[in-house]
Amino acid sequence: MIKLMADSTCDLSNEVLEQYKITLASLTINIEDKIYKDRVEIKPNEFYEKLEHLSEFPTTGTPSPSQFAEMIKEAAKEGHTDVLCISMSSGTSGSYQSAVLGKDYYFEETPDSPVRVHIVDSKCMSHGSGWLLIKSALMREKGATFDEIVAFIESHKTRVKHFLSVDDLNHLIKSGRISNASAVIGKFLMLKPVMTMKDGKIAIVSKERGRKRVLKHYVQEFIRRNDEDLTEFIIIGYTSDKTVAETLKTKVQKETDFTGDIHIMQMGVSVGTHVGLGAISMFFMEKNS
Repeated sequence: MIKLMADSTCDLSNEVLEQYKITLASLTINIEDKIYKDRVEIKPNEFYEKLEHLSEFPTTGTPSPSQFAEMIKEAAKEGHTDVLCISMSSGTSGSYQSAVLGKDYYFEETPDSPVRVHIVDSKCMSHGSGWLLIKSALMREKGATFDEIVAFIESHKTRVKHFLSVDDLNHLIKSGRISNASAVIGKFLMLKPVMTMKDGKIAIVSKERGRKRVLKHYVQEFIRRNDEDLTEFIIIGYTSDKTVAETLKTKVQKETDFTGDIHIMQMGVSVGTHVGLGAISMFFMEKNS
């Protein structure tokens, strides 16, 4: 039996987490000197309502290694023989290192445990690691072995294409995810940056004038880059404006030949801390370059 785990930045909906029995380790959010557990003590809509009124920039903290160790221990108690944990990119978060330490803690405590544990540095952010989790779950449903799933995820993880655009660049500036110079240029020209993941870190790939052009860019690049054999589904993410996500979904359905599932899911508090209100994202499997 294969157990799937992740940290809370995967941003999968509660329905998907329950459907595939995916367990999460929560990041912590510091909001004006009060600490919350992501998805446990604060929900996304509650956070986004607070965000524009905060006097101090919120900060995030990684899950503790003991959280991961306890999750592995619980999986073993439930009879799982294999554990696959997919973490946010080590280039943007310390969750991967915490998961590795958690695995070490577990085997120090139970050195004779027969459970196999594999920790993946996804090189992804948000629904990018969420995409890998759903893919893993679908492979598990189709009878793939643990080794087959691990091999696929490790060999294809850098091909999960990310597109992210934001309304307010200040959050990315303050969190160090984007340079101040790039942000100032974007603000002066009223441009919206389109970002992706390169080498496990956020990189700007385009600057578009207005949201309509951002969505047009997403669709055009999807048509050019999509691996039709491997993209069984698309994930569209948003922080505070679901209608934009629905508009993007409609554009994909009308302007492309894609017929698979398109999931719309809200970005969680941990990711929302860095991208702010009005963010819109899209994830699929890119052709091998």
